[in-house]
Amino acid sequence: MNKISHIPFSVCMSVYKNDNADDFLTAVHSVTDCQTIRPHELILVIDGPIPDSLEHAIQALSNELNNFIIIRFGENKGHAAARQAGIDAAHYDIIAIMDSDDIALPDRFEKQLHFMVQNADVDVVGGQITEFIHDTDNIVGKREVPLTDAAIKRYMRSRCPMNLMTIMAHKESIMRAGGFINWFCEEDYYLWIRMMQANCTFANIDAILSNVRVGKKMYQRRGGWKYFKSERGIQQYMFKNNIISYARYIYNVAGRFIVQIIMPNWLRGFVFQKLFRK
Repeated sequence: MNKISHIPFSVCMSVYKNDNADDFLTAVHSVTDCQTIRPHELILVIDGPIPDSLEHAIQALSNELNNFIIIRFGENKGHAAARQAGIDAAHYDIIAIMDSDDIALPDRFEKQLHFMVQNADVDVVGGQITEFIHDTDNIVGKREVPLTDAAIKRYMRSRCPMNLMTIMAHKESIMRAGGFINWFCEEDYYLWIRMMQANCTFANIDAILSNVRVGKKMYQRRGGWKYFKSERGIQQYMFKNNIISYARYIYNVAGRFIVQIIMPNWLRGFVFQKLFRK
């Protein structure tokens, strides 16, 4: 504990106009004063104009937190640009990513730092998540991801193998792969694939690190032609770069077409909760 408590690290978050101010404050406190090991800086990217409720929340945080760095975009640029701006501004090599409406468990950073000290070859480490609707006690699912580098890279050939809101990584490793690049709803998956191509080493901890807010809108976002074309593009990228075979490409795309285009939203939600979650 004493050794890892002195390891400097940054937390990167972003916020935009549709975020809820109360949920945002809860998320920030979950990665600051509620943590057993607190970050050395919190970097917040404001992705375009935001309502007064969020402005007031950010001002309150500015009065409470030390080393609170704010980057403001004049217009909305999207998740990839916002996440990358936060990473670019980070003063420390170890970076933790957090979403603006999720809740990190109190020992998240302690567990991740301990793991990174014991596994110096690992470039990026994540963990498991639970998912809740409305109330944090209303857990509706658990997204489990593989633990070892080999298992993660096998899984990556069919689905995203990391839970982004649990990620802690070396800044240098992210930058070596080109950082976050815009790819509709798939910026993180695209980054992990490129980090794999850059011979980075992955790991996930067998523990819940974050409680994630979900709902009907999440399942709506995971359907429709725009989302399907984005996912198909990821599969095309892997096929063209000899990461997956043509047979695997057809299988992956066909499955996504059924879930994202053919299924109605209510059924998609059922499938995600019952088949893709525990």
